[in-house]
Amino acid sequence: MNAEIIAVGTELLLGDTINTNAAFLSQELASLGINVYRHTVVGDNMTRLKSAYSEAFARCDLVITTGGLGPTADDITKEAAAAYFGLDMELDDNSLANIAAFFARIGQKMTENNRKQAIFPTGAKILDNFAGTAPGCIIEANGKICILLPGPPGEMKAMYSHHISDFLAQFSTGILFSRTLHMVGIGESAMEQRVADILAEQSNPTVAPYATGRPGETILRISAKAADQAAARALIDPVANLLYQRLGDYIYGEDDATLAGTVVELLKQRGLTLAIAESITGGQLAGAIVDVPGASAVFNEGVVTYSNEAKTRSLGVLPDTLRKYGAVSPQVAEEMAAGAAKTAGANIAISTTGIAGPDGGTAQKPVGLTYIGLWFNGRCQAKELRLFGNRQRIRQRAVSHALDMIRKELSNI
Repeated sequence: MNAEIIAVGTELLLGDTINTNAAFLSQELASLGINVYRHTVVGDNMTRLKSAYSEAFARCDLVITTGGLGPTADDITKEAAAAYFGLDMELDDNSLANIAAFFARIGQKMTENNRKQAIFPTGAKILDNFAGTAPGCIIEANGKICILLPGPPGEMKAMYSHHISDFLAQFSTGILFSRTLHMVGIGESAMEQRVADILAEQSNPTVAPYATGRPGETILRISAKAADQAAARALIDPVANLLYQRLGDYIYGEDDATLAGTVVELLKQRGLTLAIAESITGGQLAGAIVDVPGASAVFNEGVVTYSNEAKTRSLGVLPDTLRKYGAVSPQVAEEMAAGAAKTAGANIAISTTGIAGPDGGTAQKPVGLTYIGLWFNGRCQAKELRLFGNRQRIRQRAVSHALDMIRKELSNI
């Protein structure tokens, strides 16, 4: 079965809201072996929404919409669907009672326009909303299926789990199963060169590089179509083993893994504690570690020493070192890391110092110049980086490199 996803809402077109619903639905449909070949985003406009339905159903048999099920006049997803299928709209008394009960539970009076949320195309299967007020529905007509889900991601995911997953399972003729390899320290082009022959020869499973929102990281996804997960794994595993042979030094984890989570797990496995001293990253490195559940078992202390005075006062960086080499230097990075380890009584310490820009760079020390300092077992080392991007991207990349530096050190133990 082929499907398309239509996200409804002018706020999506204006960029005020990020369309995470389509990503979730695509992943869920892929796991059922349902092909998704197109995403459409359309504003709250009846003419354009009706056209979106017509165009989508000309290409596929299943359309899933998100958004436009609210109580206001511009929530028209159901109305446009009814117009496309030539159906009347009618009130569903059970839905109206559920909506009224929802408002009673939260101690608010239901306004008259909420009644609109209980009106559906004739013959539609109503989907109760356990997380909000807008019910969804399924329309089956003329050999086509249209599933209408609410826009808020929490409501949409809950409705999908309660109603849609089992409904769509009947159309599954197999599954698409994937393993995602997360890499750090290698760019997408360099990574692709190492596995160019694998990419060129792929069929089933397929191997594809994917963009990631994590600066400094790259992704390879291995996907196989098969009757069940065991059969898919059997197809994927030999390819994954080959990719590990080519890229193993850069692969830090799979699927839901994060770089910070990998570092925390390595620290736990080795019974070590961590201290962090930050300048350029301004707390983002410590924040990444703290985001990991259970980090308190291994993370002793983090300090942000942005000024030279703070580096001296809190970390013991020598004034002579700062005068001679400047705050952005390998010498200062090493003294920051050593000072953090001593102050926190940690087994390993990491530091960051650099020029995030957009100002402050010179010919000798350009914007993006960053040093990561690492102290472990009484030994200091510093790594020089020439990072690029805007201020935020430079700082995020520094975090990734710092975490990777810890990962590599711990992996060598």
